[in-house]
Amino acid sequence: MTKQKHIKVGLVQQFNSADTKANLLKLAENIADCAAKGAQLIILQELHNSLYFCQTEDVNTFDLAETIPGPSTGFYTELAAKFGVVIVTSLFEKRAAGLYHNTSVVIDSDGSIAGKYRKMHIPDDPAYYEKFYFTPGDLGFTPIETSLGKLGVLICWDQWYPEAARLMAMQGAELLIYPTAIGWESSDTDDEKKRQLDAWVISHRGHAVANGLPVIAVNRVGHEADPSGQTNGISFWGNSFALGPQGEFLAEAGNSGDENLVVDIDLTRSENVRRWWPFLRDRRIDAYNDILRRYID
Repeated sequence: MTKQKHIKVGLVQQFNSADTKANLLKLAENIADCAAKGAQLIILQELHNSLYFCQTEDVNTFDLAETIPGPSTGFYTELAAKFGVVIVTSLFEKRAAGLYHNTSVVIDSDGSIAGKYRKMHIPDDPAYYEKFYFTPGDLGFTPIETSLGKLGVLICWDQWYPEAARLMAMQGAELLIYPTAIGWESSDTDDEKKRQLDAWVISHRGHAVANGLPVIAVNRVGHEADPSGQTNGISFWGNSFALGPQGEFLAEAGNSGDENLVVDIDLTRSENVRRWWPFLRDRRIDAYNDILRRYID
């Protein structure tokens, strides 16, 4: 029988303001709260230090970007070491002048940098002008080895691509993690809002089932105005959650405010689920060459 391996995971769903220092202090308090509740792994939302600045295209916004290592990694490494926890961050990385990434840095429980993942799929939609700011990642879909196991860290828009989750799973990820910033524009009808939220949840549940892995999604929450005034801003819908390897809900936050969740995850369930549903065994890898084409005409 496989030896059980449980970890406690903290999800920090937080409303942010334009005051970065205040956001950092709030994040530190929320990390401390999760640690006090027994969390060993704490996951933060996408671009958690600031407002979601991609609603407009403004060259001055590049001033928010930081090198890695840099001030923010220093801040989070101190917190990780202080509380003895692994922290999954989401930072605006300045790699070089004119070259920036949306980057998740994973800090291990001793305060060392375990690894990083650069967002691979970059959206360019109204109010989500990320292609203006971020160069697509070049580190591939490689799990990050930590003291708690291999973490398959992806970021927001990556969540719509089953290929990304599969490649993480194929390289031994024990958990799929998605820092996220997704919400509604006020002109969307209630029916459309429900369809969007349902699609988001269904996609993640599909990743869990198809790969036999737990999935964690941590989303922003609260309304953030559009500085340009061209739209009515974004109402981030929260609803952060943890799923088991059959797509079952283990924990779910609300959609209207700050919330810290701490959930126990049994990583050995993946072994059992994959024995019952051996999807990796039955993949027809001899017949998938066309997946590398953009479209089959």
